Amino acid sequence: MKVAVLMGSPRDAVKMTPARETLEAFGIEVDERVLSAHRSPNEVAELARTARESGYAALICGAGMAAHLAGVCAAHTTLPVVGVPLSGGALNGVDALYATVQMPRGIPVATVAIDGALNAALLVVEMLAISDPELAAALDEDRRHRAGG
Repeated sequence: MKVAVLMGSPRDAVKMTPARETLEAFGIEVDERVLSAHRSPNEVAELARTARESGYAALICGAGMAAHLAGVCAAHTTLPVVGVPLSGGALNGVDALYATVQMPRGIPVATVAIDGALNAALLVVEMLAISDPELAAALDEDRRHRAGG
């Protein structure tokens, strides 16, 4: 099982690192890439279109400002897509939040908080744990650890 962690710009890598680190901590293979919905739209569409056949279980997409990456991916796959609106620009991520959460009917994107890459990864782990008892147990342990007990 593997998850794509995509970001619109190399500058986004620091903000998206918690997604990669969290998924890897749960033993999930991560394919981390820089792909822009605006600068490399054909590559984004091709990755999303072939994601299921390529063995991906979900896509996590981090982007700022216009933040179309998650929406473009969701338009080309039926796998779960989790959008991470990233801070930056004049509106400090609020523009990215609105762009990510306001998807048209029938093309869902799960959206987490601005700069919420950690929660995006945990959400994907929760989805995968639905049918994986070992992953569910690891998630329970992680939750206890995060709660301090």
